Amino acid sequence: MEKAIVRIEGVSVDFSGFKALNKVDFSMDTGELRFLIGPNGAGKTTLLDVICGKVKPIEGRVLFGDGIDFEKLTDYKIARCGVSRKFQTPSVFENLTVFENMELAVKGGRGLLASFRKHTSTEKDRIHAALRTVDLEKRVFSKAGDLSHGEKQWLEIAMTITQEPALLMVDEPVAGMTGRERSRTGEILMETARDRSVLVVEHDMNFVRRFARTVTVLHEGRLLCEGTFQEVGNDPTVIDVYLGRGGEAQENGH
Repeated sequence: MEKAIVRIEGVSVDFSGFKALNKVDFSMDTGELRFLIGPNGAGKTTLLDVICGKVKPIEGRVLFGDGIDFEKLTDYKIARCGVSRKFQTPSVFENLTVFENMELAVKGGRGLLASFRKHTSTEKDRIHAALRTVDLEKRVFSKAGDLSHGEKQWLEIAMTITQEPALLMVDEPVAGMTGRERSRTGEILMETARDRSVLVVEHDMNFVRRFARTVTVLHEGRLLCEGTFQEVGNDPTVIDVYLGRGGEAQENGH
């Protein structure tokens, strides 16, 4: 049995009387690829915010790795523990080359003084390995602004990989991508999960069906269901509150 990389125990988040999360219990294992789905307002983004320290719960706790309690840690210290997050919109420096973006990512994970020194051979090897994973090794001298939308997403995934997070959280990675880019993104996430845990928030049900190993469904701030895509898709409650409301047809429109 794999050891849990993150455990959320009885976590509640309140925004001016609105319970964004309500006594949520959630865990995922080391080396696991997990998909998080649910209707808008279900609490998916808030759950990621809690894990990375952007939002502090009013009750419950988040335990990471060997039992590190995130309650009193800032988001910066949580990131240093091995938690990294990629948002939906690519955040790359478009006037810099692919390689220069990767260099900044490596140095950024090592503190201010690191930005004044040259990268080591180990860091250079890590950069090229990450770029191979996302099919961008031949684009190292291209400006990031010249990449397609999908390639910019891949570049940012590679940038997070170089920082060697134990847990990578990815928010709607295939929004706006072509069909080919979506397929390759799924393969990249699977390859990435070989060396670390990957938590993906996604609305494209075709994508989830194809690449998910385990799916967690949130609804109105509560954990509704968990299992394989087939198990979740056949759950009567999930059908009623999510898929049955046209959710699957709507989400597939991405």
